[in-house]
Amino acid sequence: MEIKGSAVKSIPEFVKQNYPGQFDKWLSLLPESSKEIFEKPVLPSNWYSLNDAAVVPTQALAEALFDNNGKEGAWQSGRYSAEAALTGVYKFFVRAASPHFIIGKASKIFSTYYRPCDMHVLNKLDNTVTLHITDFEEPNELIEFRIAGWMEKALEISGSKNVQVQITKSLTKGDEVSEYVLKWE
Repeated sequence: MEIKGSAVKSIPEFVKQNYPGQFDKWLSLLPESSKEIFEKPVLPSNWYSLNDAAVVPTQALAEALFDNNGKEGAWQSGRYSAEAALTGVYKFFVRAASPHFIIGKASKIFSTYYRPCDMHVLNKLDNTVTLHITDFEEPNELIEFRIAGWMEKALEISGSKNVQVQITKSLTKGDEVSEYVLKWE
């Protein structure tokens, strides 16, 4: 399974931006296969191994910066990734769009970040959306948390308040889908 460079690039940027004194510690925790990715510029248009470029670096991030709390590390990294992706001109469009529009687009965008990956909007209510990931060759809990953090921050950027994202089903736990339920005011 692969992840797009634009998503990979946000991981070391997150560490440098928020924990600049810990970057070398984080890098030292990576195996050689992951270090090689980050020792040269990550190209946004390239595809990288999901495990080497995202899973293992996120585990190291959790170990170095979040007292081994993988959920928190992945969630915060995902929030940063959304902030980095939705800046500049995109931020204007995100703020002008409805949360339903943002999540509808996000479901299409995720297949451009992960391959293979299929995400579908299951239902839309006034302030709630349910999404399913149905195709993800190498399900990983850290990646699920990272995606949840991304969605949470994207909704916040759109102006939504009291955003809640719950993962109610998970491919990593043997469910047929990973299900995200998003609620906001």
